[in-house]
Amino acid sequence: MGPLGWDVYRSLDAMAELRPGAQTKQFSSFDRTGGNEDGFRGVYSCLRITTEGCVIAEKTGAGEIESMWFTRDEGNMAGNGNLKVELDGSTVLDHSLQDIVDGRIGAPFVWPLVGDGADTSGGSVIKVPMPYRHSMRITVQHNPLFYHVTYRELPDAAGVRTFDPRDQALDVVDRLRGFGVRDPKPVAHRARPTSATGDIPDGASGKFATLGGPGVITQLRVTVPSLVSEPRVRDDGRAFGAGGHSSLRVSIDPANTGVRLTRRVDPVVGHQIADVAVDGKPAGRWTTGAADPSGTWTDQVLELPASRTAGRSQLRITSTFVSSDFDVNEFRYDVHSLVGGQWQRTDVLDLGPGHPGEEGAHGYQLSRPSWSGHQIYRYQRDPAELAASQAVLSGTRLRITFDGKTTVDSPLGEFFGSGLGRFDSRALLSSIDATDGGALTAWWPMPYRHRAVVELRNASGRPVTGVHVEVTSAPAPEVSAGLLPGGDLGYFSATSHKGLTRNGSDWTILQAAGRGVFYGETQTMTGLIPSGNQRNYLEGDERVYADGVASPQWHGTGTEDFFESGWYFREGTNFAMPLTGNPAYKAAADGCQYDCTGALRLMAGDAVPFSSALTFTIEHGPADDAPAEYSTTAYWYGQPDQGVRQADLLDVGDDAGRAAHGYTAEGETRASLTSTFEGTQVPGPVTRTTAATTGQVRFAMAMDPRNAGARLVRTGDQNSGYQQAAVFVDGRQIGTWTQPLQNTTHRWLEDTFALPASVTSGRSTIDVRIVPADSAPAWSAAQYRLEVLG
Repeated sequence: MGPLGWDVYRSLDAMAELRPGAQTKQFSSFDRTGGNEDGFRGVYSCLRITTEGCVIAEKTGAGEIESMWFTRDEGNMAGNGNLKVELDGSTVLDHSLQDIVDGRIGAPFVWPLVGDGADTSGGSVIKVPMPYRHSMRITVQHNPLFYHVTYRELPDAAGVRTFDPRDQALDVVDRLRGFGVRDPKPVAHRARPTSATGDIPDGASGKFATLGGPGVITQLRVTVPSLVSEPRVRDDGRAFGAGGHSSLRVSIDPANTGVRLTRRVDPVVGHQIADVAVDGKPAGRWTTGAADPSGTWTDQVLELPASRTAGRSQLRITSTFVSSDFDVNEFRYDVHSLVGGQWQRTDVLDLGPGHPGEEGAHGYQLSRPSWSGHQIYRYQRDPAELAASQAVLSGTRLRITFDGKTTVDSPLGEFFGSGLGRFDSRALLSSIDATDGGALTAWWPMPYRHRAVVELRNASGRPVTGVHVEVTSAPAPEVSAGLLPGGDLGYFSATSHKGLTRNGSDWTILQAAGRGVFYGETQTMTGLIPSGNQRNYLEGDERVYADGVASPQWHGTGTEDFFESGWYFREGTNFAMPLTGNPAYKAAADGCQYDCTGALRLMAGDAVPFSSALTFTIEHGPADDAPAEYSTTAYWYGQPDQGVRQADLLDVGDDAGRAAHGYTAEGETRASLTSTFEGTQVPGPVTRTTAATTGQVRFAMAMDPRNAGARLVRTGDQNSGYQQAAVFVDGRQIGTWTQPLQNTTHRWLEDTFALPASVTSGRSTIDVRIVPADSAPAWSAAQYRLEVLG
């Protein structure tokens, strides 16, 4: 069922482990009619209203809250009031939502486990995993308008410990604060790099590593000398005047033989001079020279000698005003450590009023402040070199073959986080370092039994020269059995495709069969809207279907909302967080005709497991019906064999089927219902007989005794929300089936209830008894399917 609690982040080396029995689901404010009223007025934002406020998520059974996202008022959460989280009957969190996402209540609710509207360009997130054994409820004091709550359902409470907010998990905080600059996984024993450098003519392939197994690739790093960074950068920063200084704490590699600081400056202010000290000792000087015209960025580089840096893991860098035509400004610092003769990025501080979390994490201090704000400037780039760089990143494909099967075949740039060019991209498992000579790096764990081959295929229309590929791998005899058919490990895959959107048809991010876990995607969106709202292509909602269930288990509220931002990424403001980001934006320039966006979303605890099939899509139409070209790369682990199968089916409207299953129901009313399902899996209206019962329901179902647990899948009428019933198997109460969802337009719903292996294994039949709660609406069912795992 996957790691729980803080192990979600502590055991990223185990991402290849499949998660049978667990399901990831979502509550959100999506428009139940299928329109675009996803939170603008808050019509669908409350499951119910209590004296404490608006209940936005509520379930019984074992599980874990994985992720919360909110937006309103351009990212200001003050209007929501308090957020209250109750687990297993106890309150574990009850504070102002704005204070929580600002990081004001303290660890573990600190950046980047939380982020506010500045950190995420319009959204607010909580990424603290909160396990529970019996129940959870989340209440917001006032209607939150737009929101998602993603949670995991578990088959039972074995091994589950209820979340303790007193556990600060500072090791997790530290690990996540290194996102995009260091491997977040535990150190692999006996890991070693294999590297090669070569040229790849147009139309040819270059093989850069062939590895023997069993083993696991722990890091992949690619450097292409011809790449240039994109010219347009929107960045925020600060400045200090005479008598002032700035100070920041940065991380470096203790094995360094020198450190390089790269500082982004607005050179419109001339003759900026500041003395640089490392831990209070003089180490150099920043100087800009005469003023440049407004609109151009400058990067300054300062190399610190090993005598100041060797053996250290952190440095305190202080820049003190010496002179200037007005003041000294700074927007960003990239920190590289020289290790083994190669420069490796070991820290980033993207400072400014839009990065409060990063500033706090780096202990950023400023005296005599004279300005803060943002600029949209450009670096000077040769147009031909820029076009060639873009062609290499989009036209060169990374291909990785594991044990004879190619499961990674993706555009080079998009795989590492940006499909629109060399934009700086930082995430928990990948990075694009856009400084001169910077590498493209990925830390996905990639196990293999016998052989792994890493190659690049050049279809860019030009030769690619001097490519350097470094693959770090470690022996892993333990993966050999797990990767066999029926094993508990999946092969790493990156599935990419590109094309024009079609109005009324969802864009498929991933459609896969077999067993697996979906961990996220990078999405490149090229708008084709010549006038008006040129970002209308961002209106589509994500929808997720697993294992043949007709209803979406996720139904989101908009594309930028899926990427946990808001308000069209605040009109194109870039941001980076460990699990999400908007690294790329272009507006009618640099190869983009109208409006283009690149975003990424990774998942940890909220990764989506599947046992027979997965369909993960982004809606296109009716509201987001304007044309666009999309390219997506989905990251997942999988095996081709099926892990769930139907064992029995009971149609409540079929008298012969009722008799065969010994079906009885107290207080039953049967009626014909013609309606639709939410989403796209079942087109058009469906007519079935549905039964509403107020008393006990009982029936028998055939089982395959060779099972590892099972699920009941109910097809019912969700015209009334908060249906609830106790579930018994062979006389033993398994739990309470609670379904708070309600939809009076698309009334058909398929939902699931897990039966643990402890009550199903070895059984050829089971007796099921469902007892509706006295205070709940009538229990509705048209069909029950029994699906067995294993």
